[in-house]
Amino acid sequence: MNSSSFTVGVFDSGVGGLSVLQALLAEMPQAHFVYLADGAHAPYGERSAEQVAERAHRITRRLRETFHIDALVVACNTATALAIEGLREQHLGWPIVGVEPALKPAAALTHTGHVGVIGTRGTVESARVARLRDRLQSEARTPLHFSLQACDGLADAIERDDQPAIRALSQRYIGALLSQTSTLAPMDTLVLGCTHYPFASEILQALCGPNVTMVETGAPVARRTRQVLEALPRPETRPVVVPGVTLLSTGDPEPLARAAQRWLGLKIPGQHLAC
Repeated sequence: MNSSSFTVGVFDSGVGGLSVLQALLAEMPQAHFVYLADGAHAPYGERSAEQVAERAHRITRRLRETFHIDALVVACNTATALAIEGLREQHLGWPIVGVEPALKPAAALTHTGHVGVIGTRGTVESARVARLRDRLQSEARTPLHFSLQACDGLADAIERDDQPAIRALSQRYIGALLSQTSTLAPMDTLVLGCTHYPFASEILQALCGPNVTMVETGAPVARRTRQVLEALPRPETRPVVVPGVTLLSTGDPEPLARAAQRWLGLKIPGQHLAC
């Protein structure tokens, strides 16, 4: 079935998932997307696994019941790492696509065998990421090393568009990443392991230098979402889907609307949703 016939839910703790929404809009311009920023509970990165899972389950139920979405994109690395397995068990047979740090694409790109990974603490310290790292290292034909760096506060600074804080925190964490890897081959690839981080890519690239390639997950997630939707059984009838985006926030919707206009060029109002 053509993926343009569907309504897709997308959620993140805040505005970071807009980087994934941007890729989804490019991949499926005729679909309708319901984007929910859990602003009242952001950021997820420093919350407990139990808190993140509870929010993910509550949001998924609300989007399915209220907006009758055909699939869900968990546009948050932390929520994917801590909650997606439980979501899939709770919603068997229903399409749920997650994001996770792009370690596999980075492993294919690196020439030195040294990949840096930055993300929230909840992501880089998760068992899901550890399993992915260990599997890739064991399968590699040449030595492969991942250097992980938790970036406390960076997603929140991007959420608030606090440019001085973004610069200071980026400098601190990239500096820490580079200093802990001085005995290894030069790091030539950096995984942006949080969907907020592409919106600070210019600052991060300047700190890393031109010889470091940055990798994020928006485009692969968008392609996977289209493939999953097009593989669904074709029903006899479907409601008409109006292309576009609905912006929702459990907190103040104005920052979400401003971010969507600034980064995606979407001039649409945000709406509050109690959840």
